[in-house]
Amino acid sequence: MKNSLKLVSSVLFFLSVSFAQTYVPDDNFEQALIDLGYDDVLNDYVLTANISGVTSLNVSQKAISDLTGIEDFTALTELWCQYNQLTNLDLSANTALTELRCDHNENLNSLDVSSNTALFRLDYFDCVATSLNVTGLTNLTELSCGDNQLMSLDVNSNTALAYLECSNNQLTSLDVSSNTALTVLDCNNNNITSLDVSANTALTNLHVGGENQLTSLDVSNNTALTSL
Repeated sequence: MKNSLKLVSSVLFFLSVSFAQTYVPDDNFEQALIDLGYDDVLNDYVLTANISGVTSLNVSQKAISDLTGIEDFTALTELWCQYNQLTNLDLSANTALTELRCDHNENLNSLDVSSNTALFRLDYFDCVATSLNVTGLTNLTELSCGDNQLMSLDVNSNTALAYLECSNNQLTSLDVSSNTALTVLDCNNNNITSLDVSANTALTNLHVGGENQLTSLDVSNNTALTSL
């Protein structure tokens, strides 16, 4: 009797896992998953087993406004969702992410990546962000957050950062003294009044022009510069 109950329990568990479904309310997102072979019927649901092991997902340029369902892509390391109509993006369940490209979502005004501590690349430009918190992303090597409305940007904890593009924002200051691995820094068209790059001796590309309010710039330590 006990063995029969165990067998029934095992079968029920297998069936519950095998036929569990993920809710995907955005038809354009689900259609993109159908096109990729992860689903076959446009009915707001996808078999969770079909997506839970996916490591790379490209759903850019699909007119998607809601990525609900992305939370069950638990193995995801790379996500491309550029050129959509997203207004929010919850990736708190996608803790394996190492690369996120969510740029060119013109209504995306906030992004919480506090759970995505494995990220080494983040493209979040040409949106409408007024703030961005990357303090917990100690693995980050590439950050593109230009063409937003950022008033401040704290990259002091991102000591691995090699590429930083934060042009066309509203920054009045930028502290890169901790970012000694930086090779590219583009902070064009902000409101920056002073910039100290004396610690950034690896810099090869430095762009600080446009609307900035600099009256002087000392690059005597930046002997690796090839573009200024």
